[in-house]
Amino acid sequence: MTNSKGDRRTRRRPRHLTVDLGLLLTAVIWGINFSVVKLVLQHLDPLGFNALRFPFAAVAVWVLLRATGRPALPPRSEWLRVLGLGVVGHVIFQIAFIYGIDLTLTGNAALLLSTSPVWVLLIASALGRERFNRAILLGVIATLAGMAILITGGSQEVGGAGLGDLLVLGAALSWASFTVFGRRLTKRRGALEVTAWTLWAALPVIIVMGIPDLMRVDWSSVPVGIWFATAYTGIFGIAIAYLLWSRGMKAIGQSRTAVYQNLVPVIALATAWLWLGETPTAQQLGGAAVILSGVAVARGLAGRRRRPAP
Repeated sequence: MTNSKGDRRTRRRPRHLTVDLGLLLTAVIWGINFSVVKLVLQHLDPLGFNALRFPFAAVAVWVLLRATGRPALPPRSEWLRVLGLGVVGHVIFQIAFIYGIDLTLTGNAALLLSTSPVWVLLIASALGRERFNRAILLGVIATLAGMAILITGGSQEVGGAGLGDLLVLGAALSWASFTVFGRRLTKRRGALEVTAWTLWAALPVIIVMGIPDLMRVDWSSVPVGIWFATAYTGIFGIAIAYLLWSRGMKAIGQSRTAVYQNLVPVIALATAWLWLGETPTAQQLGGAAVILSGVAVARGLAGRRRRPAP
């Protein structure tokens, strides 16, 4: 029996390794994505940009579904749930995210979005799916303190508690809601299916909302590189990253998956520094340290409380 258990653990390691590598890739994709989005928004309005990049994502997940022989449509019994998740996880999230990053610093956006795991725990606790404990409370308090340090500097260079910061925070809450409410459907139907279905459900709304912006674009003045950047944000920033994230949630659980999100603001700050010249301020770095500590406390201690005894 001992050998059998050892063999099962050995067989699981390669699978978990690919999942972990996929989540590491997701952190890199999302970290770079902040600066890419910021660059594209210098040439395109936010809703028009979303309307261009979402078709790239929709085609990418369709190709993956076809290649793996997965069902192209959800069962009728899941349509309402898929529609709701599409609105929360794509329409609301993307609008708040795209306008937020347009109105604040790239580093602020990445740090505020990194708070979403704490809101996941808080929402799950409110729904009775997670036991509210001291770890979650400490994590929430520390995260709120870090956010206060980050966005209340009284200077636009730091963020100044502006509308952009508040919109990105709304995006973090939207992503947390999508994560909590989509977990059971992902376990039942699969990460690729849920990613594709919810994205397609949101696609018509996002395109219609972006048409007025697209009609005002002077296409002759848009550099070719902007099209490649738009494709990157759609195919990698949305389709591939969402898929790898959902796969991680299903394979290794919420706590281990969410650890990789701590890397995103670090990569985003470094990329913005190198590409956009956004030198991190002392206040940003202080806020980052407190925010990431709060997220780590909430997830780490909560995860240990859930871990079964050996």
